Amino acid sequence: MNIRSSGDKLFDIINYACLTLFAIACLFPFFYVAAFSVTPYNEYLANPLKLIPNKLEFSAYTQIFKMDQLWIGYRNTIIITVLGVCINIFLMIITAYPLSKRDLKGRGFALVLITFTMFFNGGLIPNFYLIKSLDLYNTLWSLVLPNALGAYNLLLMKNFIGNIPPSLEESASIDGANELRILFRIIVPLSKPAIATFVIFHAVTQWNTFFNAIIYTSKRDLWPLMLIVRDMVVDSGGVAKDVMDAGTSGVTEFTIKMAIIIFSTLPIILVYPFMQKYFMKGILVGSIKG
Repeated sequence: MNIRSSGDKLFDIINYACLTLFAIACLFPFFYVAAFSVTPYNEYLANPLKLIPNKLEFSAYTQIFKMDQLWIGYRNTIIITVLGVCINIFLMIITAYPLSKRDLKGRGFALVLITFTMFFNGGLIPNFYLIKSLDLYNTLWSLVLPNALGAYNLLLMKNFIGNIPPSLEESASIDGANELRILFRIIVPLSKPAIATFVIFHAVTQWNTFFNAIIYTSKRDLWPLMLIVRDMVVDSGGVAKDVMDAGTSGVTEFTIKMAIIIFSTLPIILVYPFMQKYFMKGILVGSIKG
């Protein structure tokens, strides 16, 4: 029977209290924006710190549904995210699997080159000219391919695959399975926690991308969602001011901005709970062994 000391219990109390405060600090900005996106503006002016409105006003969401540019941004971001995640996971798996083999010739040199890219790169201007020379400028591919494979995530994936018992691969090899069959029938199914984790990482990165769009695109129809949101929210209302229905009670630039922020971040937040069960297992196992 495990008897816990008073010190252990005190440590748990302090630990849970700190984690609770940290969670509240992380959730408060989102809850603040969500609350005031459905709060009439006159009520907000009366009490800016009140997080639970007396009356819910959803007219701001009705107004932003009229923004064609916002839906174009959604379309572009969904394409970028889906393509980016599929390409990233495929390249990561087929690269990490051979690198997990300690008897692979040139493995050490390849890992040095991959690690080198984590700290050094060509810079913004060379990357821009590379995109131009490949005729990717003003295409959605310019927002997908530059981030197709990250060195840090690749090394974590290599470590995860390296933790899989070699006996499983040896048994499959004895039964006549080739390397591709072993990879996709044994390694990939066993790597679902890590794959799910990196799907979350890359999806969030692609969903939030906007800087590459500023550099590699000049057409507004190719802007991802976050660049459009930045333009709407930062630019003194921007498009939000143009579509605002002045006759709608309680709807102002402020509430429309709040609604735009929630509308643009909600999808990626809703995806996380479905993959959370894989998240911690994938990262912890992948970071133990080198």
